Amino acid sequence: MSRNARINALLLLAVAALAVLPLVLGLGDHKEEPFAGADAEAETAITEIEPDYEPWFSPLYEPPSGEVESALFALQAAIGAGVLAYYFGLRRGRRQGEERASATPRHSPAADAPAADAPEEDSHEVDSPGGDSPRRN
Repeated sequence: MSRNARINALLLLAVAALAVLPLVLGLGDHKEEPFAGADAEAETAITEIEPDYEPWFSPLYEPPSGEVESALFALQAAIGAGVLAYYFGLRRGRRQGEERASATPRHSPAADAPAADAPEEDSHEVDSPGGDSPRRN
């Protein structure tokens, strides 16, 4: 197993442990909503400290249930991951293209073609108006 494969396996194991350990250890059992988001925790803490607090702003859209809210959050995360993956893929593709371009010689079929403004070899001869000597176009 290569060094990179070992590092990737360890990172994957660490992520899985971070997801599973709180559930196994029952870290949120004493709460009404064991794994509520930071917004809900902040709202609870603020109302405990200052019961008469009025928020300055209200949400533009209030989802009808927690499931819809979770689905919208997952959709937002998926779109963000897609944008990041596109960006990093584009950068990698450009870098690989530059590496290939610098590694290969610059010979192409277009380089063998005659220039547009240069006279052609097969041009026909035309008589000059003042004499009988031929001239090339």
